[in-house]
Amino acid sequence: MPRRREVPERVIKKDSRYESKLVSKFITSIMRDGKKSIAESILYDAFDIIVEKTKEPPLKIFEQALDNVRPLIEVKSRRVGGSTYQVPTEIRITRRTALGIRWIIGFARKRSEKSMSRKLAGELLDAANKRGASVKKKEDTHKMADANKAFAHYRW
Repeated sequence: MPRRREVPERVIKKDSRYESKLVSKFITSIMRDGKKSIAESILYDAFDIIVEKTKEPPLKIFEQALDNVRPLIEVKSRRVGGSTYQVPTEIRITRRTALGIRWIIGFARKRSEKSMSRKLAGELLDAANKRGASVKKKEDTHKMADANKAFAHYRW
């Protein structure tokens, strides 16, 4: 949160194959060391694997997976008096998407398949079917917020 002025939101270009800003954002999140072409090939290969397995458009499955992973509320630490409370707060839409993307990619990297594109395809398919580690992370976040809703009046 800047003190001087409002920071303008960056304009995100659409990706070349699917003309989607969400796919472009996902590619940027996969990218390491500025190697965007490798990140693109990983995601597009994962989409090809999804088409082989499901015979459905990969963009539909991708968006379904992301919708199943995006959290609605999270807990933030808030110090009141001498103790720290976990206060449940709603999440802005941009942060929801960022968290969902981060969780999918993070749990895909931890999977035990051969290549990153297979790991990513597996995680996206699991998330689209409401199972897998990234969906569990969302459910755990919601459970924690639900358990701490008694402290919701400390919201700022």
